[in-house]
Amino acid sequence: MINIRRASAIGAAVTATACAAVALAPAAVAAERAAAAPKAAAAQYNGVCGSGYAVVNSAQIGTKGTVFLTYNSATGKNCVVTIRTKPGKAVHMTASLGFASPTTWVTDTGYFTTYAGPVYLDARGLCVTWRGEISGEVAGKNGTNCGSLAANR
Repeated sequence: MINIRRASAIGAAVTATACAAVALAPAAVAAERAAAAPKAAAAQYNGVCGSGYAVVNSAQIGTKGTVFLTYNSATGKNCVVTIRTKPGKAVHMTASLGFASPTTWVTDTGYFTTYAGPVYLDARGLCVTWRGEISGEVAGKNGTNCGSLAANR
């Protein structure tokens, strides 16, 4: 297993891959809650991965922010960044990107005010697993974007 980890100077923390179970409410209750809850504006991608990277997938982390998967077709590299909806006091955040064979994870974890990452992985033609975490809330996707610039697989 190859692990690459970069931690912030404020507070380094070892982060384990989180698996979250979602309990689904009956459709009527879920619809009522959705109507009553205010819609949070999703965080916007900030271009931190660099020139040539385009957003190919994303996952909203509740109301706290969004994790973005980007791809650069010229280099074959993916990049992940986790961005808060409303920057503020430093909170624990993670941006992770990996693939299953060989088991490789690239992770940026620490206490940040605005975003975690970017983290990069050369994954041309491979499926990637990516996730972001903000204050204990996790979102991401497993085994997606198998190939170049394939959005929302």
